[in-house]
Parts: sequence; C-alpha cells; structure tokens
Amino acid sequence: MIHIKLFKLVGAFAENKDIAANIRLNKLIPALEKNQNIILDFEKIDGATQSFIHALISDLIRKYGNEVLDKIQFKSCNNTVKGIISIVVDYMQESD
Repeated sequence: MIHIKLFKLVGAFAENKDIAANIRLNKLIPALEKNQNIILDFEKIDGATQSFIHALISDLIRKYGNEVLDKIQFKSCNNTVKGIISIVVDYMQESD
C-alpha cells in the first residue's frame, strides 16, 4: 500500500496539472504496476480543479480500466473535491 499525502505536494488548492501528471507517472503507475493499493490523501486540501483530477487519474482509468478505481482510495476529501472526482470518473466511464 502506498499513501500519498497530496497537501505537501500541491498545497491547499490542487490546481497544477503538471504536478498531477508527475504524481501519476512517478508514484501511481509504479504502485499499480506492483499491484499495490493507493491512498490519495486530500487532508487539508480545500479544493481542486477538474484539470488537476483529470491529469491525476484519467490516464489510469484509460490504461487499466474502471477496475483501477478499486485500487485507489480517496481519503479526507471535502464535498467539493468529492464532486470533482465524481465528475472526472463519470466522464471517463462515459467515454469508454
């Protein structure tokens, strides 16, 4: 299991899609390749942009299928962040 505390990487507002892509490429994909579960910890994060969440997880859904969501736990998300994650996940599921 890998636990990624996003606050120390992105601050209180997750908006930089380059940082999201870096997290995806250097942390998430290697963990998934090792069949590890992932905790994405949003503690202390007040908000996120749709482009950040998209850069973080959409390529994973495209590459591994919707089943990848069973390997990822979204922790300590406020309602705003939960809503954005839902929008991105729903969009990716519709685009299949």
